[in-house]
Amino acid sequence: MELHNLKPAEGSTKNRKRVGRGEGSKRGGTSTRGHNGAKSRSGYSRKIGFEGGQQPLQRRVPKFGFTNPNRVEYNGVNIDTLQQLFDSKKIKSKVDKQILIDNGLVQKNDLVKILGRGELKSKLSVTADAFSSSAKAAIEKAGGSANITE
Repeated sequence: MELHNLKPAEGSTKNRKRVGRGEGSKRGGTSTRGHNGAKSRSGYSRKIGFEGGQQPLQRRVPKFGFTNPNRVEYNGVNIDTLQQLFDSKKIKSKVDKQILIDNGLVQKNDLVKILGRGELKSKLSVTADAFSSSAKAAIEKAGGSANITE
């Protein structure tokens, strides 16, 4: 090994600008920060959402209305979907939340409401958190039962 073969160990040097090391380095003086203004000074930190003095988006957007914190939101499943599942032999005579989860219609923590779109030809025993009046009527007309979970 001789002097012309020497090089630093792998990973020991960083490939970054060294600023503030005199005028001869081309990065002295203002140290690439430009002239004056908040960003050129030490201790500067920008507020979240700051847009250079322009009115920030969260202040431009109108805020109105009311969001009810006690709202109960149901995930709807129509009876024509249940009929389709029955026709494709994915469900038997009983339908409950677990079967709907297994078929990808609802998530684990969803509240399920059966809705009345379409028609039901098969006799099903359906258990859900809620039923629309038309869905309940259609299920009972087909000879099935609509049960609300406790």
